[in-house]
Amino acid sequence: MVNFRVLARAMSTVAKAFETNQVVPDVVPKAPAALAKVVYSSGVEVKEGNELTPTQVKDVPTVTWDAQADKFYTVAMTDPDAPSRTEPKFREWHHWLVSNVPGSNIAGGETLSAYVGSGPPPDTGLHRYVFLVYQQPGKLNFDEPRLTNTSGDNRANFSIAKFASKYNLGDPVAGNFYQAQYDDYVPLLYKQLGN
Repeated sequence: MVNFRVLARAMSTVAKAFETNQVVPDVVPKAPAALAKVVYSSGVEVKEGNELTPTQVKDVPTVTWDAQADKFYTVAMTDPDAPSRTEPKFREWHHWLVSNVPGSNIAGGETLSAYVGSGPPPDTGLHRYVFLVYQQPGKLNFDEPRLTNTSGDNRANFSIAKFASKYNLGDPVAGNFYQAQYDDYVPLLYKQLGN
């Protein structure tokens, strides 16, 4: 049985975190209704704006949400603060994009952009890294370029809201975010991306 009080509290917590940290309106016009659980192999969990390090989030996380097994989803991770929150001229830099995810089986989805961990430049402060889950109207054909995790090309000036509009995805059904700033893993990531 669904506990509507707990559900309403979780919904208001997500919306409040997204609004307080200006993820709404910087990334999406409306906060997702539910929280996506995001856990990294380093043992850390994303918790509505908590601070994590690039070292902790370098590997692909496990993302779970209240998915329906017979539906398809798109999962995205994006940074609206590139190269910095005060001067976001590359907003958004997308880090991960997987579509046609059957139920919550991200590994069974179609990877449009391979996962790239956080790489905030030195002295740019905290960046927000936003996870969003969209329920698709069905299985879709995507005409986006397929991006590897060995180049930063075609990742800047992305808009998950425009992507969602283009493919008629509606509002996100789940989401979460963390914040991170430069640490000594970032130069290794830049090397991986060919910088």
